[in-house]
Amino acid sequence: MSTIPSTMRGVLCTAVGGPSVLSYQTDLPVPRPTAGQVLIHNTYAGINYIDTYFRSGVYPSPKPEILGRDGEGVIVALGQGETYGLKVGQRVVWMGSGGYAEYSAVPALHVATIPDGIPETIAVAALLQGLTALTMITESHPTKPREWCLVHAAAGGVGLWLCQLLKALGARVIGTASTAEKVEEATRAGAEHMINYSLPEADLVGRVLEITGGEGVSAVFDGVGKDTFDDDLKVVKRKGTVVSFGNASGVVPPFAIRIVDLRLQVA
Repeated sequence: MSTIPSTMRGVLCTAVGGPSVLSYQTDLPVPRPTAGQVLIHNTYAGINYIDTYFRSGVYPSPKPEILGRDGEGVIVALGQGETYGLKVGQRVVWMGSGGYAEYSAVPALHVATIPDGIPETIAVAALLQGLTALTMITESHPTKPREWCLVHAAAGGVGLWLCQLLKALGARVIGTASTAEKVEEATRAGAEHMINYSLPEADLVGRVLEITGGEGVSAVFDGVGKDTFDDDLKVVKRKGTVVSFGNASGVVPPFAIRIVDLRLQVA
């Protein structure tokens, strides 16, 4: 095992703002694992939409900071205390913070070994986004076979996982996307119907109600936010669920709970 250097390359977020606050640096200090942590030499870093929320201040966090909520690589050092049987030299995937760098010190509890049969890049592409999707369809809305579900941004990272997992559960998926290519990708992942909202004739509410026989969907999984939230309330069925988990178009503004009340009366 090579000696761990004292400095590393990485991308530092220096302040709240746009992409210009990101700074590539070559002399960042290599973190040292504290009790219960392991030090990982990253081979791949996950790039997720949530990183933009921390950069822009939607989610407050101290600055400067190294963004990146997950990654994969090789363990190069162990901290003191419980490390759950992890060993130096193991190939692992992790969730934590500081992924936009060569080295990350992360809690051992949030590290998993990668089986030999899984090639590089697959584990990190599955962890944060896949767990997000899995949590939503098992906890936010325990999805049942044959239920209609609407997935916004169905060709995105979480969206593609939702399409695949919902199909595996036997649910029926209506997806939205912005290009013909994304429509095809989400369809391959399991969406039964797709709505290209960039087309002039696109009518999300009308199309969803048409597909579901006027009943609406049992669940909406919405990572878009501000631009889609109002329509979510129009297409979700009585006693259905709207899962708002992202703000790609902006944060959902405050709204009167009476809006939901009126929608239920109409339904």
